[in-house]
Amino acid sequence: MPETAGGERDPRVVVVGGGASATLTAVHLLRRTGPVPRLVVIDRHGRHGRGQAYATEDPGHLLNARVATMSGLQTDPGHLLAWARGRGLDVTADDFLPRPLYGRYLRDLLADALRGRPDGQLAERTGTVTALLPAGAGWRVVLADGDTIAADAVVLATGNQAPASWPWAPAGPRYVPDPWAPGALDAIGDDAPVLVAGTGLTAVDLATTLAAGRTVYAVSRHGLLPRTHRTPRPPSARLAAPPEHADLRALLRWARLAVRDNDGEWHGVVDAIRPHVPRIWARLPEPDRRRFLDLAARHWEVHRHRIPPVTADRIARLRAAGRLHVLSGRIEDVRANADGLTVRLTDRELRVGWLVNGTGPAAAPGADPLLRRLVAAGVAAPGPLGLGLDADEGGRVRDAAGRPRPRLFTLGPTLRGLRYETTAVPEIRAQAADLAARLAVLGVADAAPVPVASA
Repeated sequence: MPETAGGERDPRVVVVGGGASATLTAVHLLRRTGPVPRLVVIDRHGRHGRGQAYATEDPGHLLNARVATMSGLQTDPGHLLAWARGRGLDVTADDFLPRPLYGRYLRDLLADALRGRPDGQLAERTGTVTALLPAGAGWRVVLADGDTIAADAVVLATGNQAPASWPWAPAGPRYVPDPWAPGALDAIGDDAPVLVAGTGLTAVDLATTLAAGRTVYAVSRHGLLPRTHRTPRPPSARLAAPPEHADLRALLRWARLAVRDNDGEWHGVVDAIRPHVPRIWARLPEPDRRRFLDLAARHWEVHRHRIPPVTADRIARLRAAGRLHVLSGRIEDVRANADGLTVRLTDRELRVGWLVNGTGPAAAPGADPLLRRLVAAGVAAPGPLGLGLDADEGGRVRDAAGRPRPRLFTLGPTLRGLRYETTAVPEIRAQAADLAARLAVLGVADAAPVPVASA
């Protein structure tokens, strides 16, 4: 490890994760003026920069947001568009890029941020972090291979977790518990029907991949597919401020009136509400938050997290051709037989060859082995309503006693319990920029709390 002129080790930050949250944290730190701590980024799958979301090799998997909103730089909203055009791509701000291409963009962002930095400023490692042990003012990061890394600070940038496990999950190779695990879909090599549990963004991607040559069923409690982005993009609606200290009923009425006042055009209203969500969520009484999750969350999600028109057209064609069937109901039981699975739903029974858990990322920290261990050890605590991790406004992880750990941070999807809207690039890049300001002073003094920006 390089040492300073005084013989002391340079500050070191370990970032756990390999997707957008980890990459944008590194990018914003490396782009700062002057010396910054050395970085070690650890990704268990070796998908550095691409993570779960952008590691797909299917060019039909598109970003679910326009180029205009997907810049990785907080201070340069046109950066992605300029990057794409600089590589000869004929794109506009309203286009939806393939997700594999966005993975390349994140890699290029990191490479550009490293230019001019000394050798050894960034180390990327493939490995699984199994524990974080307090060591003085910092941490000892323990890997599955027995190696340990001394860290002055650790950032938990683990991104979206694998889907939650379910009581109906059958044993055997015909059940795919995590469709985004490396090689998870390779086993589905025959033309037997596939049942996807879920009808959200994950299920849409799975349908476009799996429906070539076979029939796909997708089932969820409501049977709701994500809505479609409107093209051209409508302007954000002008909103009256949300009611102060309103309960859920009043907030839903406020949203309905906003759509009415916008001549029924809801896309612009949803886009305008989005920046207010973290503040609204924080003010809602806990019973209303639970009520929202039970009764309204799915309706918000399908309107908030929309799909590109080309993806919607592809889904419509699959449904018209009988290749995709969207069902409402619950999976009650799954039985394995000689050549497939018999799945009992709420109102019918299906014979399929494969069952894929497409319910999307789990919200509770128990689905991630490292987060589960940190909670069990009291180093971290679950966030409100059991969603993600508990943290302060600056992203410092709170322990079981509610105390913020000075040099243990998190950002992105792990903050869902505190912010609810925290999974998209605009939120993550803002959090990464603020976190970088704190990490940059390691070795000088601990920073004063820096609020995580709302968007």
